[in-house]
Amino acid sequence: MDAKFFTSRTTVLTGTGLSLLLMGVLSCLAAGLDTWAGRDWLSQSTLLMPFLLSAIGASLMGHVVVPVLKRLKAGQFIREEGPKAHLKKAGTPTMGGIFFVPVALLVAIVASRGDTNTLAVCALTLAYGFIGWIDDWQVLQHRSNKGISPKMKLSLQIGFAIAFCAWALASQPAEITRVSLPFGLILPLGILFWPIAGFTMVAESNATNLTDGVDGLMAGTGAIALLGLGALIAPDYPELMVFCAAMGGACVGFLTHNRNPARVFMGDTGSLALGGALAAVGILSGHLFALLIITLLFVAETLSVILQVGYYKATKGPDGKGKRLFKMAPLHHHFELSGWSEIQVVTVFYIVAGLLSCFALTTLS
Repeated sequence: MDAKFFTSRTTVLTGTGLSLLLMGVLSCLAAGLDTWAGRDWLSQSTLLMPFLLSAIGASLMGHVVVPVLKRLKAGQFIREEGPKAHLKKAGTPTMGGIFFVPVALLVAIVASRGDTNTLAVCALTLAYGFIGWIDDWQVLQHRSNKGISPKMKLSLQIGFAIAFCAWALASQPAEITRVSLPFGLILPLGILFWPIAGFTMVAESNATNLTDGVDGLMAGTGAIALLGLGALIAPDYPELMVFCAAMGGACVGFLTHNRNPARVFMGDTGSLALGGALAAVGILSGHLFALLIITLLFVAETLSVILQVGYYKATKGPDGKGKRLFKMAPLHHHFELSGWSEIQVVTVFYIVAGLLSCFALTTLS
């Protein structure tokens, strides 16, 4: 796509305008889906009410926590090998997940009346958020862009994934090992549940972590994915629908502080928590295939990194240098270096995320 052609049609949007537009569109969609399903808007067991409560709560909490993070000098360190335009963001507070994730979990628990599945998903979300917090804290302590070691992070992710899978199998062994496919087909996983579910949690959390690289990108696409997944599972898992709506709303509330130019970043605390939340809901609802479709954008971000590294190593010459498939990975950086502004990248990614959710809803609901 020609960058100049694209630029002339998107510069009218600002970070604030884009976040308000997303908030309005998602609120209307939530209300419309509730109406279509015969759910009372004022009831807690809807998409709309938990979504709005979390959005308002996360936005208000941000006005309290962001100044505190600034006073604590919890500023982000920007890697020098990244886009040069990002260097000006150095010092922007990070670790924003510490205020919008708890808001979402509190709303979800109250709205679902302490449902067991909701509590389990909240626990997994907190666990992955805790891994991210450790990583963010290490970055701040070392005053560099390096947190805990990849081996340690992976070990913790796998450990929490095993614990969650063990609980899921013990509490609902019949339903948990089946995956819904298009045309009403059901795929029994059997013993393959362990590696597939574990891989999903680790891969999804790392994918959302990689996607969190541009102002408002992960928060907005995360809100879209969560609302889409919530709408899909609503008929059979209303309590998990409420959880998805609450998490999606918190992401939108976070956008009031994270939209371009960002006043705070979610950090690994937020991005790992979002990946864990999506994966946990997909596993408990038996909608791993739908989760793959809805989060295909995050998968593409991950694949761009894998392909970039693999191609560079495969084409490495005697001088020790190889070729690159993309100007930079993850994929959003490639578009930035191709001449797109951050807002243009975010706009297109929002549209793609929305189309993926719509496709999943129309083919799997």
